[in-house]
Amino acid sequence: MTDLVQTEKRARAGGEGGDTVLRRPDLAERDPVRFQRRRVLVDNLLRFGTPVLILAVWQAISSSGLVDQRFWPPPSEIVVSFVELLSSGLVIEAASSTLQVLMLGYLGGSLAGILLGVLLGSIRKLRTAIEPIISALYTVPKLAVLPLLLMVFGLGMTPKVLLVAFGVFFIVVISTMSAVAGIPEGYLEPARSFGASRLQTFRHVTLPAMVPEVFTSLRIAIGTAVLLVIGIEFVQGRDGLGFLIWNSWQVFLADRMYAGIVTVSLIGVALQSAVTWIGRRVAPWAPRR
Repeated sequence: MTDLVQTEKRARAGGEGGDTVLRRPDLAERDPVRFQRRRVLVDNLLRFGTPVLILAVWQAISSSGLVDQRFWPPPSEIVVSFVELLSSGLVIEAASSTLQVLMLGYLGGSLAGILLGVLLGSIRKLRTAIEPIISALYTVPKLAVLPLLLMVFGLGMTPKVLLVAFGVFFIVVISTMSAVAGIPEGYLEPARSFGASRLQTFRHVTLPAMVPEVFTSLRIAIGTAVLLVIGIEFVQGRDGLGFLIWNSWQVFLADRMYAGIVTVSLIGVALQSAVTWIGRRVAPWAPRR
């Protein structure tokens, strides 16, 4: 209140015959701590309240008979089905198989993408020669390559892992290459002026500049990896969450199908959150969006 009175006095004393402009300090200026607490509370209410509201509406509509429960079972039945799958060990077994393929492909594709991305971003002539090939292969539907991999490697785990790595690789390599090639000269010139070696320049300039964008691509890639592994298990698989969902549809068990879908979504959210958490620890200087 004191700030507002002082602002009014200064405004009145500052002008003769002109319009007086008054600005009332908002809550963020008057009480930053209280403002931040209120903002966190509102964000959490929106973050967790929206899914709860959607589920409540779904439950009400399905229980009232407005939709066919054979296709849209209420969330309560889906929870019961999920608990049954969990207690029988079926969902744990399926999730373990899916995660094994997912993590092997994701880690292999990410590592290869980062290494090649740094190399292409650092060497302009090599980037000029290889970038069109990467762009062309990136547009190829990944599941279209599955028959070729099955012909070469058979029906085991290898083609699944390779296809996931294939999808992850292109996302990571393109982002890493762009991050390295896009480092401003203003960052590199001081290192050259002080006679820094290539290794020192990479460690103190290139690496800190590229890490935030690399982790953004890794977060996108983990979501793509989940989509790919579930799609592969739809087409070719005798285990995994994708097979569980597809098999449940074939035998017309909608509640079990939805339980599998929920499990996949929870795994995707957990993995993306883990990548984001690691990225914030590795690159605390990166802006938080």
